[in-house]
Amino acid sequence: MTARSLSDWLSYLEQLHPSAIDMGLDRSRQVALQIGLSRPAPRVITVTGTNGKGSTCAFVATLLQAQGLKVGVYSSPHLIRYNERVQVQGVEATDEQLCEAFEVIEKARGGISLTYFEMGTLAAFWLFEQAELDAVVLEVGLGGRLDAVNLIDADMALVTNIGVDHAEWLGNTRGSVAFEKAGIFREGRPALCGDVDPPRPLLDQAHALHCPLSLRGSDFDLSVGATSWNWFGTDTSGHRIELHDLPLLDLPMQNAALALQAYLLLDLPWQQASLRQALLGTRVTGRLDRRSFQWQGKQLRILLDVGHNPHAAVFLAQRLKQRPVSGRRLAVFGLLNDKDLEGVLGELQGCFGSWAVAPLPTPRSRSGEQIALALQNLGAVVTSYPSVALALEAQCAQATADDEIVLFGSFYCVAEALEWLAGASRRK
Repeated sequence: MTARSLSDWLSYLEQLHPSAIDMGLDRSRQVALQIGLSRPAPRVITVTGTNGKGSTCAFVATLLQAQGLKVGVYSSPHLIRYNERVQVQGVEATDEQLCEAFEVIEKARGGISLTYFEMGTLAAFWLFEQAELDAVVLEVGLGGRLDAVNLIDADMALVTNIGVDHAEWLGNTRGSVAFEKAGIFREGRPALCGDVDPPRPLLDQAHALHCPLSLRGSDFDLSVGATSWNWFGTDTSGHRIELHDLPLLDLPMQNAALALQAYLLLDLPWQQASLRQALLGTRVTGRLDRRSFQWQGKQLRILLDVGHNPHAAVFLAQRLKQRPVSGRRLAVFGLLNDKDLEGVLGELQGCFGSWAVAPLPTPRSRSGEQIALALQNLGAVVTSYPSVALALEAQCAQATADDEIVLFGSFYCVAEALEWLAGASRRK
């Protein structure tokens, strides 16, 4: 029998379970026991939240690596390659490693049906065990309490922020979402929350489990100036620790502040120069990702961002206001059908000179016509195109070196743009 390629495995996983999402830990736990999975590393840090999980995971991992720790990161979804989901020391897992891991899980599961995400999560845990790591940073896929990542008891649990998203699974109030996300807390172990107004269910869960809870605004916080930012946190002894005149970052600095507090509670060496450099060097593809590129003899600028809900739109609008450009901003936008279109657009009124909108390459996409109509109702200048690539080319055609193209709305949107940019680079 010919060995499956990674592409073969992923196609197989897509049809393995009758539904793409099937919340619960029982099936994954049974398979983990069959394999003998224990802990993927001595230190496990789990991160959930409505937005900012990816950048928070990246900040935490970079801070740990700066101290010489060998660190694995599990994240989702991916943009271009599935391999992006499983990284050790910033290096993606190879096709061969992933195929080997899937083979192990497949043999162990027997008649137990697993979703695509559950298979991938167990495969990541198995690969991390093989890598003999010092720490892993795990990004929750959906919610927290019933997500496959929550199979592992975290030594430290981080909640970035809490907004209403995935309401069909998490409920349609901040309180119900907070309850699900607080499901990653563990008895007596540190929990951190970067939301300035955490709903009561999160606080109640931390209290019930006797978790030492670090809250933004009281135990740690940041202040951002025109050219730098300051941070304070609280160590395990209750002492206030401060960092001043930190360099401004492209990624959300509130997530860097959360990551710094997490690092502080791990009782690792506190070397300010090393921490500063680690924060400044943290990058996440597709998240406030600024790039320059050449197109038809012009040098152009683009900002890529996977923000796709009102909470993310608020932050994007704030960041655009903080970083003005000398010319215009031109939007390229696509959104999935289950996202709050009016909520996203309402937060970004007046930010763009024109909009180019398009459907995404998935059956779950809103049509370009639906998006265009919503924007027209807001008085925006908008044109609909058959694809993200054509929408991007249309904005490139009218852009100058003083303008900035802002492409956002979905992982699908950014992924298509990255492929287009790679092609544009080859065509130079």
